[in-house]
Amino acid sequence: MLKTIPEVIAKARESLNTITAADAAVKCKCDNGIIIDVREPAEFNEKSASGAINIPRGLLEMKMLQMHPNEDLAIFIHCATGARATFAAEQLKRVGYKNVWVITCMLDDVCCVF
Repeated sequence: MLKTIPEVIAKARESLNTITAADAAVKCKCDNGIIIDVREPAEFNEKSASGAINIPRGLLEMKMLQMHPNEDLAIFIHCATGARATFAAEQLKRVGYKNVWVITCMLDDVCCVF
């Protein structure tokens, strides 16, 4: 039986750390973390959160392993709606990152906080 994307996301989030943008801003600062925007570069250039690093979802695992090889690094992932961020967090956990968080707010909420 096929599942809808919202069903897949809801199931995936059961095993992921999720956080609001406001809480992520505080935790990111306290934990010396990074915020990753997994949208495409054109989307990122149009509007993005201050201090966010743009690594599109399709390149995330390879770029992260090169740029940030610390498995304990606090990583806060966002996109426009939370869907791509959820899938990206699953992948980072799969390759061994231990402190990955999905920002569950919409992009405008993230941009206002960071």
